[in-house]
Amino acid sequence: MNDEALSERGQVMEDVTEDIIHDKLWLKVLIGMVLGVLAGYALAPSGLALYSNDPFEADQLAEWIALPGKLFLGLIQMVVLPLVICSIILGINSSRNFNFVKHISFALIPYFVVTTTIAITIGIFLVQILRPGDGFTEEQITNLMNSGAANDTIPDYNLTDLTIPQRLVNLIPTNIAQAELDKNMLQIVIASILAGIGLLSISVHSAQPLIDICKSVQMLTMKIIGWAMIIAPYAVFGLLCDIIIRTGFDAMENILMYALTVLIGLVAVFVMYMIIAVTLGKRSLLAFLSEIREAQLIAFSTSSSGATMPVSIAVAEQRLRVKPAISRFIVPLGATINMDGTAIYQAIAALFLCQVFGIELGGMEILLLLMTTIGASIGTPATPGVGIVVLSTILIGIGVPPSGIAMILGIDRLLDMCRTTINVSGDLTACVVMDRWLKIE
Repeated sequence: MNDEALSERGQVMEDVTEDIIHDKLWLKVLIGMVLGVLAGYALAPSGLALYSNDPFEADQLAEWIALPGKLFLGLIQMVVLPLVICSIILGINSSRNFNFVKHISFALIPYFVVTTTIAITIGIFLVQILRPGDGFTEEQITNLMNSGAANDTIPDYNLTDLTIPQRLVNLIPTNIAQAELDKNMLQIVIASILAGIGLLSISVHSAQPLIDICKSVQMLTMKIIGWAMIIAPYAVFGLLCDIIIRTGFDAMENILMYALTVLIGLVAVFVMYMIIAVTLGKRSLLAFLSEIREAQLIAFSTSSSGATMPVSIAVAEQRLRVKPAISRFIVPLGATINMDGTAIYQAIAALFLCQVFGIELGGMEILLLLMTTIGASIGTPATPGVGIVVLSTILIGIGVPPSGIAMILGIDRLLDMCRTTINVSGDLTACVVMDRWLKIE
């Protein structure tokens, strides 16, 4: 039964992966992205205004155009939580060896923290050197702030008033349902890890029913992700078109320096991964780039580490020849706590907005920002666009109006796709490093 379920689960994962790759989804998404930008410029009141010069009428049209994108995001968000929970539990139990879990955790967690710290440091250095937030006029700031684009991204709560002991206690989810409502992914991850370790400590006979349920749920969620991918190109088209219609193409032009800073930072993090893969993972650079390409393309297409998870696991095992016990532990965990692309984006965005609003941070304040960003990036939900919500919590802590997010929202869809690609690349890099470090048969 166990081998049969495992084989069936592997077949479902392979089917979903092959469907995505063979349909050239990445190419369709790129076409949708280009057409979305062009259509948005053509329909925006500040662009060609082919539909209407009235912003209200244009917003109504944008809402309909964005419908496929909203449906796509809804499908992804619906299944990511059970997919992450079940994948972590199954990853921990794939070896049925508690010593293995302890061994890999002691190596993996420090590795994640170090790479995330380096990524954020790169971001802080770049934004201080390039200073993309300088030179904005009061009129530009006012127009962007009044666009209303960030109204739905500002959370109704924040954790800035909690003491350190309270934050530590808050890591334990006393109410799983509330953790889900609050999108507190770190609590969900910790609960999943505890459940997975708990299953290791009881007999196989007693643990097997819950493990089988997790396998069934994982297969179900991967099937739904496969269906969601069908509308991904239309989703990207609609979401980009919607943003440009609402905020205007001029708004995007004004923040190109910010976008360039983020992209330079993401490239720097990717170079760091390649160095790690070659030096610590002992992989050929060109071969490694070729082997992870499919997972990167799907990550770019979906903007979701969670949705890419089945593909990442398949790439790790079939292309990179990483042992299943390692890949099925690292990829689900990495999709929720190894967010270097998101971390460097949040650091750059926060300091960029500080520059825009004339807020100067001292050395200790920047150090606090670094530590806060590390904590915020760990447990960021692996779904499209959620990084912008986490960013608003960081901004509250450093005195920047969260509504300032409106200034960067216009370009965020593209940057979200890019940083997700880096996040997934980081998970696969960790897989090859741990596969070499940990001598597991």
